Amino acid sequence: MASIKRSATAHWAGTGKDGKGALTTQSGTLKETPYSFTARFGDGQGTNPEELIAAAHAGCFTMALAFKLQGAGLTPESLATEARLTMEQEAGGWKIAAVALSLTAEVPGVSPEQFQALAADAKATCPVSRVLNAEITLDAKLEG
Repeated sequence: MASIKRSATAHWAGTGKDGKGALTTQSGTLKETPYSFTARFGDGQGTNPEELIAAAHAGCFTMALAFKLQGAGLTPESLATEARLTMEQEAGGWKIAAVALSLTAEVPGVSPEQFQALAADAKATCPVSRVLNAEITLDAKLEG
């Protein structure tokens, strides 16, 4: 069985609310990128874990759909996905409750029914969708 491993590191100094952290990814795309309480729960500078999960989900789903389309003999001209992650506070703390994927696509030669089926399959099978314990919705629009 093949496997792929990826890594990232986090460094934090200080309290949860007043401290500051930095994230670095194996690829170097993030290199000591700041994150903090205000970036996570307000509008402070830097990134936050949930924003990164949303970016990962948008990217994973979009690439999965490109592969599904390719497998069906189709080549998309454009696939644009937004992932809106919702966190909710409950008795035990915060949780990722939902991710809403919104896709706009231009795919010559695909029927609306085939497009919806391939998009739903990509949503269900992309690795990030499979790891999240959240409600995941998809609004897929075919243009052109």
